[in-house]
Amino acid sequence: MRSDRMKKGIEKAPHRSLFKAMGYTDEEIQQPLVGVVNSANEIIPGHIHLDIIADAVKAGIRMAGGTPVEFPTIGVCDGIAMSHEGMKYSLASRELIADSIEVMAIAHPFDGLVLIPNCDKIIPGMLMAALRLNIPAVVVSGGPMMAGQLGERKIDLITVFEGVGAVRAGKITEGELKELENNACPGCGSCSGMFTANSMNCLTEAIGLGLPGNGTIPAVQAARGRLAKLAGRKVMELIHKDIKPRDIATPAAFRNAIAVDMALGCSTNTVLHVPAIAHEAGIDLSLEIFNEISTKTPHLCSLSPAGPHHIQELYAAGGIMAVMHELTKKDLIDETCITVTGTALTESLQAAKVLDYDVIRPVDKPHSPEGGIAILRGNLAPDGAVVKQSGVAPEMMQSRGSARVFNSEEEAVADILGGKIKPGNVVVIRYEGPKGGPGMREMLTPTSAIVGMGLDKDVSLITDGRFSGGTKGAAIGHISPEAAEGGPLALVQDGDMIEIDITAKRITLQVDDAELQKRRDAWQPLAPKIKKGYAYRYSQLVTSASTGAVFKEE
Repeated sequence: MRSDRMKKGIEKAPHRSLFKAMGYTDEEIQQPLVGVVNSANEIIPGHIHLDIIADAVKAGIRMAGGTPVEFPTIGVCDGIAMSHEGMKYSLASRELIADSIEVMAIAHPFDGLVLIPNCDKIIPGMLMAALRLNIPAVVVSGGPMMAGQLGERKIDLITVFEGVGAVRAGKITEGELKELENNACPGCGSCSGMFTANSMNCLTEAIGLGLPGNGTIPAVQAARGRLAKLAGRKVMELIHKDIKPRDIATPAAFRNAIAVDMALGCSTNTVLHVPAIAHEAGIDLSLEIFNEISTKTPHLCSLSPAGPHHIQELYAAGGIMAVMHELTKKDLIDETCITVTGTALTESLQAAKVLDYDVIRPVDKPHSPEGGIAILRGNLAPDGAVVKQSGVAPEMMQSRGSARVFNSEEEAVADILGGKIKPGNVVVIRYEGPKGGPGMREMLTPTSAIVGMGLDKDVSLITDGRFSGGTKGAAIGHISPEAAEGGPLALVQDGDMIEIDITAKRITLQVDDAELQKRRDAWQPLAPKIKKGYAYRYSQLVTSASTGAVFKEE
C-alpha cells in the first residue's frame, strides 16, 4: 500500500506513535488510509453542510474496510466575492486548492482520496489535484440548492442580481428586490441553475470521476448522503483494483464531458476549467475541440439562466446519465470509458432513461441543433473568445455596434447603472484578464445590470475577463490575447465599430490594419493593479485564458 511509506516497519514506530496520539488503533493504521478532502466552511452556501457529506463518506470508507483521514482546503464564494476586489482571488484560488491537496497527499501518502467540493473553483481545483497525484480517487459534491419560490415563480440568485438593474431602471421597487433577496436562495447547496458550480459537478460525472447522480441530486435530499456513503465504499474498490484518475479521465472521457457540456448549455467557465483539468492528465484540449463538438451536439436542456428549469428538475428528469443516454442515439458518447463505478460507462447508461422530455429534449427535437457554447475568433480575438450562445437572444446572434470602452469592471457598472449605455453600444471591459485583472474576474454584475435594465436585446458586452455561469445575453468573454498582454482589445477606442456574428463564430473590430498598427506603436501597458502578495505572484505565473489560465511550466 502507498501508505506503508509512513506506517510500516520498525523505523516507522514514531510515525505510528503520532497516529496513536490522535486515537487511531493498530487495526485502523494497518488498513488502507483514505484522505477525505473536505472544503466545508461558513462562507459558501454550497459548503455549509459539507461536514455532513464528509461524515457519510467516512462511514462508507469504514464499511469497506478502510480508515478515513479528513483534512480541509479553502474555498471562495463567487457570489459574495462578486463585483469587488475579492473576485480577483477566485480563479486564482483554483491553483492554491490543487497545490494544497498535492502537498497533503504527498506529505502523507494516502492510498486513495475522496474529494468533497461543491462550488466554482473548488471543483476544478480538486479535479486538477486528483489527476496530478493520480492515486485512486472519487469526487462527491455537496449537491445543488433548491430553486427559490416567490408566489408561482421559481427564482434563484441570478434573479436577485438582475433585480438590482430592474430597481435602477424603475421596473421594480426596493421592497420587491428585498422579497427576491429573502426568497431566492432557500438553503444549502450550489446555486440552483446551470451556473459554474453545477456545470462542473455535472461534468465531473460525465468525465467519470464522480458517481451517477453527483451533478444533480439536490443537497437536501437523503439520496445525497447515500451517494456520499457509496463514494466512500467505491474508493476502496478503486484502491483494490488499482484504478487511478488518469485511467478514467482519458481523451475520450473529456470528449464525452464536452458533449454533455454542449447538451446542457453549461457555463462558459467550463472552457477555462476543462482544459486545465485535462492539462494535469497530460492531455491537450484546444479551443477548436469545443467548436467541433458543439457543431454536432444538440442543445437538449434549457436551464436557468437561459431557460425555465433548474437542477432539481434535471435530476427528476433522469439527470446526467439520461442526457448521456440520449446523446448515444447520435453516437456522441463513448460508452467504453470506465468510471469510478469501477465498470464501463455502458453499465450506468443501461439503467438510464429520460423521464421528462420537456426538461431533456429528444435528440431529434432539440432546442438548437448546436451546443450551448461557441468559440469566436477574428482580428479582435485571434486566440479565441467564448460565448454561451444558448443564452443569447436570436436578434443578438448577429449584431454591429459602437464601442464604449472601460479599463475596469467598476467603471463599466457605473455607466450601465447610470443609464449611459444606449441601444447599439458594445460595452468593452478590458484589463480584467488572468494577468491584467489580475485573476480574470467574473462579471455577473454588469451583465445582470444590462438584463435588468432591459438592454440585453440591444447591447453586447465583450471582455478579456469572464462571466458567471449565471450570465445571459450577448456576453463574450475570455478574449485572447488579453489587453494586459498587448492583445487587440487594448487598441479599441470609443466609437469603433465592432461586428459580432455568433452564427459564423466571428468577432471583428472594424478598424483598418494601418490604424491598428499606429495604435499599437503608441500603446503602453497599464501598471499592475495589485503589486504584492499572492495575486501579484499569480499575475506573473498565469497563462492565457485560451490555455485554461494554467500556470507557466517554467
